[in-house]
Amino acid sequence: MTAKVIGPIRQTEIIATGRGVRVRHFLRDVYGGRNWRKMKGTARVEIDDGWIGDAEIHWYEAHGVGKVEWKIKRKLEP
Repeated sequence: MTAKVIGPIRQTEIIATGRGVRVRHFLRDVYGGRNWRKMKGTARVEIDDGWIGDAEIHWYEAHGVGKVEWKIKRKLEP
C-alpha cells in the first residue's frame, strides 16, 4: 500500500528522541544524520486504492536529512 500526503501535516507531536528511537542505528546507517526523532501527526492522504481522507501518520526525522520512513497508522473517521 502506497500513500501520498496531499495536505499539510497537523497536530505534530514527538513520540521518541535519542535512545528512545529503537531503529536509530538503522536510520544512521541508511540515511546518515544524528539526533533522530520519531514523530506523529495527522494529514490528508491519498492511498493507491483511491481512498482520500485524514489519517494518523508516523515518520522519523533528523536535521539535515528530513522526513523518512512514512507509515499510515490508522484512518481517521469523519
